[in-house]
Amino acid sequence: MATTNDLKNGLVLNLDGQLWTVTAFQHVKPGKGGAFVRTTLKHVLTGKVVDKTFNAGTKVDTATVDKRGMTFLYKDGADFIFMDGDTYDQIPVPGDTVGDAANYMLENQEAVVAMHEGVALFVELPTSVELVIEHTDPGLQGDRSTGGTKPARLETGAEIQVPLFVTTGEKIKVDTRDGRYLGRISDK
Repeated sequence: MATTNDLKNGLVLNLDGQLWTVTAFQHVKPGKGGAFVRTTLKHVLTGKVVDKTFNAGTKVDTATVDKRGMTFLYKDGADFIFMDGDTYDQIPVPGDTVGDAANYMLENQEAVVAMHEGVALFVELPTSVELVIEHTDPGLQGDRSTGGTKPARLETGAEIQVPLFVTTGEKIKVDTRDGRYLGRISDK
C-alpha cells in the first residue's frame, strides 16, 4: 500500500484487480478545497490509457512487477520459452503475451520479461534489432533515385517495408516498436 503522495512514473497500481502503470502525475493544490492528484494510467495488459483523479493522501494498492532480463530459447506450440539468466529457470510465455514482439525475436535473443506473481505480463525487446532479409523482390533499374519502398520478409517471418535498393540476404536494423526500417548493417 502507498498513498497518492508516493506516486511516481513507472509505479504499477492494482486498481479493482487490474494492473495499471503510472505514466504521468501532477499534484494540484487549488485555492479552495482539498489538494488532489491527477494521473494518467496505462493498462499493463491491453495498453489502454485513462486519466484518473485521486484525493491527496488516498491509499492506493501497489503491485510488485519484477522486470528480468531473459533469453528467448525456442517456440513450443503457442508458447515462447524464455530462460532466466540468473536462476536458469525456463519460463513459458503465451503467444498472446508476447504479441508483436514475436515478429522481431530470434533464438538466443535477450529480452526483458515483466512478471507479477509468477505470471508474465509483457515482453520488452530492445528498441532496435538486426535481422537478415530472407526474401525481397529486386528493385528495378532507375527506381533507386526515388524514395519508394517494397515489401521484404525477414528471417523471423515478419513482413516490413524497405527501400528499393535493399536486396535479399542483407542484414538490416529494424525498429521493434513499429517495424520501421532503420538502415543497413555492414559486416566490415
